[in-house]
Amino acid sequence: MPNRLARETSPYLLQHANNPVDWYPWGDEAWARARAEDKPVLVSVGYAACHWCHVMERESFENEQIAGLQNDLVVSIKVDREERPDVDEIYMDAQQMLHGHGGWPLNVFCTPDGRPFFGGTYFPPQRRTGMPGWTDVLQGVSRAFREQREQVEQQATELTRHLNLRVELAAEELTESPAQVRSRAATALLQAADRTHGGFGGAPKFPQPYYLQLMVQQALDQSASNRDEAKRHLADTLRKMAEGGIYDQLAGGFHRYAVDQIWLVPHFEKMLYDNALLIPLYLDAHRLIGRPEGDPLFARIARETADYLLNDLQTPDGAFYASTDADSEGVEGKYFVWTRDELHELLEEQDAEAACRRWGVDVGGNWEGNSILLAAQSPEDISRWLDLPLTDVEESIARSRHTLLEHRSTRIPPATDTKIIAAWNGMAIDALAKAGAVLDEPRFTNAAERAARFIVDHMGSNGGGLLRIHSAGRASVDAFVEDYAAVADGLISLYESTGDEAWCSEARSMIDAMVERFWDHEGGGFFTVGREGEQLIAQRKPTQDGATPSGNSLAARALARMYALTADGRYADMIEAMRTSFSAYLSKAPTMLGLFVSVEDWLTDHRSIALVGPVDHEELARMRHDLWTAEPRPMVVMQRSADTTTVPQLSDKPQQNGRPTAYVCQAFACSAPVHTAADLRRALTEPLPVSAP
Repeated sequence: MPNRLARETSPYLLQHANNPVDWYPWGDEAWARARAEDKPVLVSVGYAACHWCHVMERESFENEQIAGLQNDLVVSIKVDREERPDVDEIYMDAQQMLHGHGGWPLNVFCTPDGRPFFGGTYFPPQRRTGMPGWTDVLQGVSRAFREQREQVEQQATELTRHLNLRVELAAEELTESPAQVRSRAATALLQAADRTHGGFGGAPKFPQPYYLQLMVQQALDQSASNRDEAKRHLADTLRKMAEGGIYDQLAGGFHRYAVDQIWLVPHFEKMLYDNALLIPLYLDAHRLIGRPEGDPLFARIARETADYLLNDLQTPDGAFYASTDADSEGVEGKYFVWTRDELHELLEEQDAEAACRRWGVDVGGNWEGNSILLAAQSPEDISRWLDLPLTDVEESIARSRHTLLEHRSTRIPPATDTKIIAAWNGMAIDALAKAGAVLDEPRFTNAAERAARFIVDHMGSNGGGLLRIHSAGRASVDAFVEDYAAVADGLISLYESTGDEAWCSEARSMIDAMVERFWDHEGGGFFTVGREGEQLIAQRKPTQDGATPSGNSLAARALARMYALTADGRYADMIEAMRTSFSAYLSKAPTMLGLFVSVEDWLTDHRSIALVGPVDHEELARMRHDLWTAEPRPMVVMQRSADTTTVPQLSDKPQQNGRPTAYVCQAFACSAPVHTAADLRRALTEPLPVSAP
């Protein structure tokens, strides 16, 4: 019989709905039962695309005997970390305090009032290679709870005390400028750079887009002694990622991370947020390194990854699903790998030989007897090796890619997590709006608009706020600070790309709602959970940028860009308060706040470009093209096509003499108006006053 999870909408929880474990969703019912029966509570956290979550489910949660033991000894709560990042954040912190590391599945045992006292990640069903078995863990936890209650209570109290310490350390005097903090962070990252394979550190290898964004800004800094080194490492890393198995060479898009140091073997799940964060980075690299006649690789990868979002993750209503699984038919990576025999069966002989060379498919494979596709040889090398014209090789590879994609589509695909997550959709809106502008491809801009319209129309709450999740036809879960911030940030990018002032207004409303709900008026910064949200055993203030940027970093970026659009000093004051609140981290470990460091640097060095005139005017189109294809220096683009405007920074910038008009501003002091793309290019290179008159 299905358990209580059958009534939920989360695809991850529904995966466990037929387990013999007596699962509860997060909520009062489970905690009330634990108090009534005086039992420990298991809070088990995972997500739909998590490979080891599936393994533990198959081994333990689907096992009748083990599930029976679990039902007797503990009250079990299953949590989708993507639905409830607040729950995940608290209990993951507890796990890291206990053991110094974390991961998913996360299995934390708590007292009946929610205080954690023991935890771990994946456990095999029985003891294996030094790891305790799940049955041993359940029996040990239950025995300790009954027979060593005083020690359990003491552990739970101490852990909860630490969880409730203020996130920010004591404020320190930070005398460095934002640019100096950024330069120090970039230098530290370059010291940890993998010069051979790209990225930072060894295995496993994560893309870490905000580390790489710091490389972009360092490379643009004319005064930085290591700017060439930063540019080179950025290019090397993005190229090796794009050429490795972490990138889907057929359909585009990145898998979550590589288990090795060389980007070859991925964990095969694909996350919306990874791809949404990497698209703008590849666009910046294209503008910095590949434009306009240089290496087209970075633009191609950005385009293919954006197309992956549209082809594989876009919902019929225009929003974007959360992820696709690592496994298909219960086997990790089965959907994505190939053998040499398969390619020779599917392709003509010469095409097969070129394809095997292009994607590194050899006898025996490169992973467990199969081949993960990678960009092993360039078309130029294959042309020389096979003594064929380059155009013939390129046409052959294009044919083979089409044929292999068609064949792959007949396989049983990995499951899709069909949740729509507000924050991740905000990141996708940002990415697609930028892709539409930089690549001049309206389909991406149109997709961003459809997603934004879905969020605005279908994910609002009755109280005027935002909801985080849309699944199975309904929206739920009060949004967290990262949701408000990411959606607002995406809407600003959509305004920049389209010139539609409605999106700017929506973004400002979202930011003001975020401030009202989440801002810490005493210490600065934003809390994870709003004042009206469920208050858990600890109040958290997210600071560290990880696989996704922290809510505070995202909020800072939205605030900085809205300040540039409105000149409303409240927004800049909040960033300054955040700088004070997080000063110890900025002083001791600025790479932990990589995006926040980038935002501060952007805020002090950006230019605001105002374009005034009919959107379809040819000269104005040339101006837009030049702005979006120039080096990715910090800027915000404002557009006005009507006599009136709702964007404050455009109200005093009229169109002159019926001609397209542009203004270049820095610190709210502006250049004389210009009317041609050539004049705009010149104005962008000229020094401007650094303070308003």
